[in-house]
Amino acid sequence: MTTLLGVDVAGRDVLVAGGGPVAARRARALVADGAHVRVVAPWACEDLRDLVATPDAVGPGRGTVRWDEREVVEADVDGAWLVHAATDSTTVNRDVARWAEARRTWCVVASEVDDGTARTPAVTRSGDVVVGVVSAHGADPRRARGVRDAIAEHLRTGVDQRRRRTGPGSVVLVGGGPGAVDLLTVRGRRALAEADVVVTDRLGPTGVLDELAPGVEVVDVGKTPGHHAVPQHEINAILVEQARRGRRVVRLKGGDPFVFGRGGEEVDACREAGVAVEVVPGISSALSVPALAGIPLTHRGTVAAFHVVTGHDSAGRATLDAAAVASVVERAATLVVLMGVSALDAIAAQLTAAGADAATPVAIVERGSTPQQRVTRSTLADVARRAGEVGVRAPAVIVVGDVAALDLA
Repeated sequence: MTTLLGVDVAGRDVLVAGGGPVAARRARALVADGAHVRVVAPWACEDLRDLVATPDAVGPGRGTVRWDEREVVEADVDGAWLVHAATDSTTVNRDVARWAEARRTWCVVASEVDDGTARTPAVTRSGDVVVGVVSAHGADPRRARGVRDAIAEHLRTGVDQRRRRTGPGSVVLVGGGPGAVDLLTVRGRRALAEADVVVTDRLGPTGVLDELAPGVEVVDVGKTPGHHAVPQHEINAILVEQARRGRRVVRLKGGDPFVFGRGGEEVDACREAGVAVEVVPGISSALSVPALAGIPLTHRGTVAAFHVVTGHDSAGRATLDAAAVASVVERAATLVVLMGVSALDAIAAQLTAAGADAATPVAIVERGSTPQQRVTRSTLADVARRAGEVGVRAPAVIVVGDVAALDLA
């Protein structure tokens, strides 16, 4: 039988016998947990040498590691709080386990788990939650890893991780990516799993809302048919008010919060109100949606830069800045236009009036990453007519430039 224990190795002396890849992994994990690790082995693999040379690479304020370049002997076990036997010799590993047992010191044996008095579980982490899996009757590492991976996937997909909180609330701006739920980042999933309130709109992975725990409040601030979007200043007020009530608030946004997402304004509002706020980056639709449609924004021998703009300026006018226009006229960069469907006529007219080739390829990708994704290809001269003909609707990403003619999907 196996009894699970959580062992605090921070500041404690741990012996690792062996210099191979297994020993390197064990040593790295122990250093990350704050242990003072002594590796004893006549040789060391490259990963272990790197760890000894730069132990701070596992994170600041962690443990320490040193390497004694020789064979392990019984005296090495003296004073060790925990021992890992990970040499390439079963006989040596059993000797180390026997020496540790004589000193009543826990010993993990890598080659034959049942030879030791302790074993390392298959571990997964999600925020401050650590899950370890071991088999109760005999060693079965493959099964343990399989169970571990299933639990890890469950955590990634948003199992309820809300904790009792009595202190002040906080706000997390989560970039939801282009729309597909499986393009939401692991950190974004974790934030949603810990949320008490989710403030969302029609962009991004709205399907993930169906996975929220029943008690999570969802506040929809997006524009829907027959209803205007909630003004930005009111959204800011909602975030601050909910956080001041001690709640963990997630502002779920499409794409990346800082790419035409007004995330900066929301961060400023929270900070001015004294509310803790953090940002979880997302996959910007400017990059991901063209890729999903088989359109590379840069392509060797074709174009080596791209320019991302919105279809309207800060005053709401459908106009492009001089740099965006020049990128198309000079064929110097791919132009990516977000939120530009309603301004498509004006954008095409501005570019052609400035001297852009009327035959310049244009691609419009609607509802990118979703089952309803559709790509419409045309040219500057004809794109407005073509879009009207097929009924192009927002949300969509517009790509202008030679790469828009490519289809690498």
